[in-house]
Amino acid sequence: MAGAFKVGEYTVNSRPVMNSERQILAVPEELAGLRLDQALARMFPEYSRSRLKEWLLAGAIIVDGGPRRPRDAVAGGETVTLEPRAEAEVRAAPEPIRLDVVYEDDDLLVVNKGAGLVVHPGAGNPGGTLMNGLLHHAPKLEEVPRAGIIHRIDKDTTGLLLVAKTLTAHTALVRQLADREISRNYLAVCYGVLTGGGTIDQPIGRHPVDRKRMSIQQDGKPAVTHYKVIERFRAFTYISVQLETGRTHQIRVHFAWRRHALVGDPAYGGRLALPKGASEPVIDRLRGFKRQALHATRLAFEHPSSGEVLALEVPPPEDFQALLTVLREDAKNE
Repeated sequence: MAGAFKVGEYTVNSRPVMNSERQILAVPEELAGLRLDQALARMFPEYSRSRLKEWLLAGAIIVDGGPRRPRDAVAGGETVTLEPRAEAEVRAAPEPIRLDVVYEDDDLLVVNKGAGLVVHPGAGNPGGTLMNGLLHHAPKLEEVPRAGIIHRIDKDTTGLLLVAKTLTAHTALVRQLADREISRNYLAVCYGVLTGGGTIDQPIGRHPVDRKRMSIQQDGKPAVTHYKVIERFRAFTYISVQLETGRTHQIRVHFAWRRHALVGDPAYGGRLALPKGASEPVIDRLRGFKRQALHATRLAFEHPSSGEVLALEVPPPEDFQALLTVLREDAKNE
């Protein structure tokens, strides 16, 4: 990544800006002998190889004025004409859902998602999702895979989500996510008093019985979570968490496995555990906190056009902060 900058302080470097208009390029001589689809991937890195192959087969890419097959070898010097095709990628309907957009430009936007908002439509949630709201906010997102949503957070987790507004931005940001170059930091409150920070490195897979849940599985996908202690309370710990990988329910599963489930977690927290001698305000707040105490607070990534690092941060919502307030008061009375 290049040097960091704050929102509103733009410094564009000499890195080429990706283009979604017609492009005409000559095949470099050093690519001679490669398959055409391999050469195209090197000539147009702003697009994925699979998308370039689709366009080639659909006639949106021609070589020396005519069609070619992906497996055809290039000799170097051929003229390649690329006309990117925007095709409807999603079937969700636009809905006027209020969105808290914390940053937006021509390439991307970042949303601060509230609790209770599902990210994608699915069984039981055909509408009223973040995707529906995004399509209303920016109709051109129907031309981008998954309406440009780069990653997801659970329905009742709050915080920052990254959305690409163009195909080229989508390709670049998905690559950053795959290469673990997007930094994602969370705040959470868990049961029990942690003595210090650490790393949880345990593979995660689908639960063998309850298919709606995830669990630690030795044949699962690698999952690594780093955490630091921010504040300790009488029977709880306020922590900062950084994801190295991004498995489904990763933070929730890892801390439940450590026997420090997140406060309010309906899937992994088990029965409500009230600390011995807890005050009435603490008991009321815990009983009323019906979601996992998890907030995606910070997001940092390389801007797909300028190459600069964009870092965004939002504080946790009111219910999360109210939980911290009563736990602090309870700790004072210990």
